[in-house]
Amino acid sequence: MGNVLIVSNRLPVSVTKRADRLRFQSSAGGLATGLMSLDESHKSRWIGWPGISADKLSEQQKQQIKVELKEQNFHSVFLTAADVRNFYYGFCNKTVWPLFHYFPQYAVYEQRYWQAYKNANEAFCRSVLEVARSDDRIWIHDYHLMLLPQMIREQLPDVQIGFFLHIPFPSFELFRLLPWRKEILKGLVGADVIGFHTYDYVRHFLSSTARIMGIDHSMGLLTIGKKVTKVDAFPMGIDYERYSTAAKEPEVKKGLAMVRKKVGARTIILSIDRLDYTKGIIQRLEAFDLFLSQNPKYKEKMTMILVAVPSRTGVKDYIELRKELEWLVGRINGEHGSLGWMPVWYLYRFLPFEKITALYNASDIAFVTPLRDGMNLIAKEFVATKTEGTGVLILSEMAGAASELGEAIIVNALNKQQMIGAIKEALEMPGKEQAERNRLMQQRLSRYTVKRWANDFIQALSDARNIRKKLSVYKLTESVKKNLINDYNKSAKRLFLLDYDGTLVSFAPKPEKAGPDKGLQALLSILTLDAKNELVIISGRDKKTLNRWLGDIKGSLIAEHGAWIKEKGNNWQVIEPLKNDWKETIRPILELYADRTPGSFVEEKDFSLVWHYRKADFELASLRIRELRDAVMNLTENLDVGVFEGNKILEVKNIGVSKGHAAERWLAKGKWDFVLAAGDDYTDEDMFSILPEDAYSIKVGYGISKARFNLDSVYALRGLLDQLTSI
Repeated sequence: MGNVLIVSNRLPVSVTKRADRLRFQSSAGGLATGLMSLDESHKSRWIGWPGISADKLSEQQKQQIKVELKEQNFHSVFLTAADVRNFYYGFCNKTVWPLFHYFPQYAVYEQRYWQAYKNANEAFCRSVLEVARSDDRIWIHDYHLMLLPQMIREQLPDVQIGFFLHIPFPSFELFRLLPWRKEILKGLVGADVIGFHTYDYVRHFLSSTARIMGIDHSMGLLTIGKKVTKVDAFPMGIDYERYSTAAKEPEVKKGLAMVRKKVGARTIILSIDRLDYTKGIIQRLEAFDLFLSQNPKYKEKMTMILVAVPSRTGVKDYIELRKELEWLVGRINGEHGSLGWMPVWYLYRFLPFEKITALYNASDIAFVTPLRDGMNLIAKEFVATKTEGTGVLILSEMAGAASELGEAIIVNALNKQQMIGAIKEALEMPGKEQAERNRLMQQRLSRYTVKRWANDFIQALSDARNIRKKLSVYKLTESVKKNLINDYNKSAKRLFLLDYDGTLVSFAPKPEKAGPDKGLQALLSILTLDAKNELVIISGRDKKTLNRWLGDIKGSLIAEHGAWIKEKGNNWQVIEPLKNDWKETIRPILELYADRTPGSFVEEKDFSLVWHYRKADFELASLRIRELRDAVMNLTENLDVGVFEGNKILEVKNIGVSKGHAAERWLAKGKWDFVLAAGDDYTDEDMFSILPEDAYSIKVGYGISKARFNLDSVYALRGLLDQLTSI
């Protein structure tokens, strides 16, 4: 097993230059802590930008950086000042960041930013290829590098690639605003595993891949050509032990004493965030202001310590945000404060671990109310420090952490009255209740740590490799083909159960356009000339169409997925009595949606109705299919009728009708020496499931299936049948 190559925008080390001397300084954060705590069995190497533009460096200095970073298992990506300006400050922070955090009004869509984003991802790809080997596992992080998985996949088709997004993935309605949405999705699905913090983000991503790329999923698995991508949630944890024991460290004790001396016996409400419009700092302060106005008895009895960590200091929106924040702090202190009391203790700076944990330990309430946040580790860190019991977390429902920290006081960060009520509830909550809530959250946090998060993701990557191997085992290889041909030659009684559309012929847009070509007609005729062979074409087509196309072959036909059968030499008959009076109720609904969806149409069969949307605009059809499915299911819940989704169709039919049920008629005719069944979609799975264990069941195309083997295409199956008929 090779290395784990960690790829992120920044390395956990920063390089600066003074005069002609380079300075290297560690900058480990939560991500670095988690990834550096991978099991020792996973040898890792980190690839990223060291924080200094290539324009400032001579070739000799670049080489020096490479050598020094290599000693720490780091590998540098060099970016120019223009790259950083247009890629990082441009597309990443002016386009992706606001859009993915539900602030589309701040998003900027400029072609030069997009081009810089592509260029930067290509630079990262070149750096990865400099060190990657085929047996490595490549773990790519965050929104800066969403094109990178597919770029690497094109160069290293068999390497294991994982991608984790540390920010929210927006709903489809927001994501579709991005002009380059298809390119982003194509880049992401190059990974074997795509991870998000919560299942909401997983759901949004799968919705976008379905509506924009036309890729449906099965239990979080996306099948793209010959590749399967697993999409799942991996909520990031913290280094629980470090935070839960921090109060024992001398520097933390010293900081704790200093804070308490400064504040006295007053209740401390803590607010720590990067200065960002997504964090809801302004709304939080406004709620605190209103709380003091509505609850004057708490004046001089509480202090809010507000820490704003500088972020994107050169961006106009952030400059304006800082001005607004500092004006609001000044107004609150001026309006509510007194000579001996300052309601808001404001700090605009980065604080090291010892000072942050001192504040966590000193505080009675943590006020964490982002308007949108991928996870928010501050909430988890605060809870972890409360090992002595008391302490209350007020948490926004829009933070990813809210799904794990349900014992916190959960609020809507835009509902000021609710936040005011939460402050009052926190102040009045009995210590016993505080301790019990914290105990439950701490148990959860201590189990799912950042180390477990990292190792769980790597394990998921290994599991994805196993899925890929499993699918490759399904491949009907030359050795399997040789066995199949030998079994065919030895057998005296053979059964062929063959689907039609997508199996013997490629899909056609209209039912009347997919008749068999001359080559297929000849192939089927030769197959049935052998007296040992029994051929059954088992299709979803109506009996009239199948009769016109295939009525002359010396085989049997099954129409409408098993509603009608025509045994060799006999007339059409219904397998069992079926009703179709329900069609009068359902047909108008399907026709309405066909009228509302240009390119779609309704096909009526004797015992089913089918809404086809292969030629419709996919985004529109994706919206309609969900509406239509819900509408039809509501109407059919008391009928013996089912609603089934297939390959660009929605079919309403009698529940008792299936290809498996129809195929049983032939399987019951006696012992077959050789059985070959082939199909391509969900309707064929019933047939695969009832076959004998030694049958050769073949799925045409890729994806999870009950079939034993798969072949790439219609032409591969026809080639196999041609080999058998040539013997």
